[in-house]
Amino acid sequence: MGGVSASVKGASIKGARGGLILFVALLVVTVAAAWFLHNFHRVEHELDLPPRGEAAYNPLYALKLALQADGVRVDSRQRLNLAAHPLQPGDTVLLLNDPRSLSPPDAQRLLDWVAGGGHLIVRTPDLKGWQDSLTPALFETLGLFVKGHDAGGSTDCMSFQVEGEDHHIEFCGKARFSFDDVVPELSWGNLGDGYVYARLAHGDGRVDVLSGFDFLSNRRAGGGLFGGTGVDGGLHDGPHRALTRQVLAPNYGKGTMHLVYAAQMPSLFRSLFERGWRIWLPLALALLAWLWMRSQRFGPALPPPPGERRSLLEHVRASGEHLFRYNKRALLYAAVRQAFLSRLRRRDPLAAALDGDAQAEAIAARLQVPAASLRDALQAPASHDTGAFRDRISTLIRLRRQL
Repeated sequence: MGGVSASVKGASIKGARGGLILFVALLVVTVAAAWFLHNFHRVEHELDLPPRGEAAYNPLYALKLALQADGVRVDSRQRLNLAAHPLQPGDTVLLLNDPRSLSPPDAQRLLDWVAGGGHLIVRTPDLKGWQDSLTPALFETLGLFVKGHDAGGSTDCMSFQVEGEDHHIEFCGKARFSFDDVVPELSWGNLGDGYVYARLAHGDGRVDVLSGFDFLSNRRAGGGLFGGTGVDGGLHDGPHRALTRQVLAPNYGKGTMHLVYAAQMPSLFRSLFERGWRIWLPLALALLAWLWMRSQRFGPALPPPPGERRSLLEHVRASGEHLFRYNKRALLYAAVRQAFLSRLRRRDPLAAALDGDAQAEAIAARLQVPAASLRDALQAPASHDTGAFRDRISTLIRLRRQL
């Protein structure tokens, strides 16, 4: 009975301890949740995502949607292509491309269409490129010429103010133009610095020339907010929408609005560099690591491997030492003397044919050595005279090298 009561008591103590731990854990979680809800609250934050589809390459996409929402017929395309898209007298053509890209036949066809009641909107050329022909052929026909830096043209910003809106500036860094015997219906600028906008009458139609079309593009101002300075706000700025409406006014709502833009698709490599770095950067690092693992490593310089000991020179040396040790010096001397005489026969056959003192004197005269030492060298030494043997052997070897 005592054992049973002790086990029941132990179980109750463990249950109470577990309940206390659970209570403390719930208390901590409750306090943490209350602190979090008291110090933080849910808010909404808008992020501007990069454009996709047509908005990514058509800079006039926002203008296209705005015109369609206003009930205007819109034909937006990348190229003019007058054969596939015939123009009617009440239509409007907005050319976003550089006007110098127009071929002379297309330029003349456009002017003929404008004379019949069309409305053409073009911009001045870019200051970069085509410096040898800054003024397009279309401008020359209309009596306009572009004022570059060398002609005193200004590229300063133009002040633009709309009632109820912040102060704006337009056409910053753009090429201006001037007139040649032409009186525009509307103009913005002066003769000294050049004009940034002009409306010219051409037959029954109108031609609007501007220094740039940044104000009617898709782009927003810096920071991604509506409004801003107006330099790069596009149609998101109220003053830009007002200016766009005034430029499109002559044939607005009468015919089709042809928006001809230059496709601005980024290159494949630029897209991969800007958007695909999450893939190519790890792959490049993995490739570098693999190359490092597979590359050859250069450690400390190793000593040259030992040569073979059983060489021919060692055999010859060992054979000579054996003959010298066993008193066979006469054979060694005879071999050396024979080698000297063999070379002498090749170098000086006349001296080799002589005998005795005559031969010694002839050889001494040739080699410029004393005849006595040469005479001694050509005579075999005594078998027990080791010093004489060494001297005569060394003398014959030295004289043989001089021949």
